[in-house]
Amino acid sequence: MTSLVLPHRRHGFAVTRQQIIEAAREIMREEGVGALSLHEVARRVGMKAPSLYTYFESKHALYDEVFRLGMQKYRAEVEELERNPGDGPGSLEASIRHYMRFADENPELYSLLFERPVPGFEPSAASMAEAEGLLADAGARVNALLDAGTIRSGLPVDQTRDIVIVLMHGLTSLKRANEPEAGAGEGRFDALVPHIVALLRAAWMPEDGPVPGGHQ
Repeated sequence: MTSLVLPHRRHGFAVTRQQIIEAAREIMREEGVGALSLHEVARRVGMKAPSLYTYFESKHALYDEVFRLGMQKYRAEVEELERNPGDGPGSLEASIRHYMRFADENPELYSLLFERPVPGFEPSAASMAEAEGLLADAGARVNALLDAGTIRSGLPVDQTRDIVIVLMHGLTSLKRANEPEAGAGEGRFDALVPHIVALLRAAWMPEDGPVPGGHQ
């Protein structure tokens, strides 16, 4: 028998689901990620709290969808950035600045994606696949720089990648903790980015230019 579920009803379901996600993000931005309340989400979208379970089976399921979509958003932005990667130092600086800007513009996503603000919340397998893909993408970019001889860290790919992650996350975490109102590109920690890159240049960039064969 042909289903009588009308397309506009499916469309309406998707629209309401998106409104719930947007309301959840708004609350997390205002109150903190761990303070998400389904009652407040329901109030903002104009429904009774029990009705939310038509769209998300639990609060953690709502967190998970925000996590998955947030990770997709971040990965898409990184892919766009990589279309014009620049040289080794330019690529590293652009990556660090993008990470910091993402946190400035999407503080609730930054916290949910890259910190652990919700006790007991574990992303689903589908969401973790996005996160693992992000890590694999970063490793591939670092491996390409090493293979080209653009950088020579003297370390394995994963450790080279993780040093960059530690630096950009450390700067961003300190900025979020100490200067949360500072805009993108502003504040004492943003001002450190070119100096951090200069340190990496001194340690990792061959003075005589790229050395084909890399990993040296």
